[in-house]
Amino acid sequence: MTHHWGYVGALTAALLFGASTVLNKIVLVEVHPLLVAGAIYLTAGIVLSMIRISPLYGRILSLLETPTNTETSIGLKDYVVLSFVVLFGSVIAPYLYMYGLNETTAINASFLSNSEPLFTALLALTVLKERGEINEYLGFLIVALGAIFLTTNGEFHKLTLSGEIFGNLLIVTACFSWGIDNNLSRVLSIKKDIILITALKCLSGGIILLLLSFPLKVDVQIPLTALPYLFSVGAFSIGFSVLFFLFALREIGAMKTGAIFSTASLFGALTAFLVLKETFTPIQLTAGITMLIGVLLMYRK
Repeated sequence: MTHHWGYVGALTAALLFGASTVLNKIVLVEVHPLLVAGAIYLTAGIVLSMIRISPLYGRILSLLETPTNTETSIGLKDYVVLSFVVLFGSVIAPYLYMYGLNETTAINASFLSNSEPLFTALLALTVLKERGEINEYLGFLIVALGAIFLTTNGEFHKLTLSGEIFGNLLIVTACFSWGIDNNLSRVLSIKKDIILITALKCLSGGIILLLLSFPLKVDVQIPLTALPYLFSVGAFSIGFSVLFFLFALREIGAMKTGAIFSTASLFGALTAFLVLKETFTPIQLTAGITMLIGVLLMYRK
């Protein structure tokens, strides 16, 4: 398996995660956001755990084998890193993001959410010492600009960053937390058994989020009609998406993986257009094409 599969893995993770936007919109009508987050993470962890003890485990792991040097053993230090990954990426970030959404406008949240790949890249440059070529930095910039225009539809006059300051800060802090998660996950991605790593991350995050719903007095009832949506999002948009994300981290690094994962907003908008019949404007189409051009620039060496 050649190096370009890292780019395929990042795009696949973005596609799976972006498609969850539509399903989440449907289920959030009846279920509290914190309960949704906990349920889908827990579902992802259970599905991946079942795969790990099934005959599919060896086959999937062999498909993810690459020329990259991997480590077979998982030691105590790795579990310490994993605990921080769960803390920042599966608990703090979704918790802050959820409450930030309630304190700010939708367009503010969409605009500020694009700070995650920026934080990921900055941390990769400063902490992990990742370096790229000029065309890769240019591609990263193009993807970031495309994501901003796609998520805001170019309606920058509606941004009110001076107001709703508390909600805006929660969104930015959540994205910074996800940036930490992405870079810490880079350390774990070199482990051969990334299925186990992904399963533990999702299981732990799901359990903690669900436990938080009790002191916060969240209604924990889930209607039967919501279960198919929760299972689909949990298994594919979280479980396999995180698995492919870790695979991409191993192959192409945190900076490029984080940037390419921004295309999830494009896939989310396309899914909403096809399923919910939401509008997909010429500005968004142009921004989406721009993002894909940026990905191609990063791919070309």
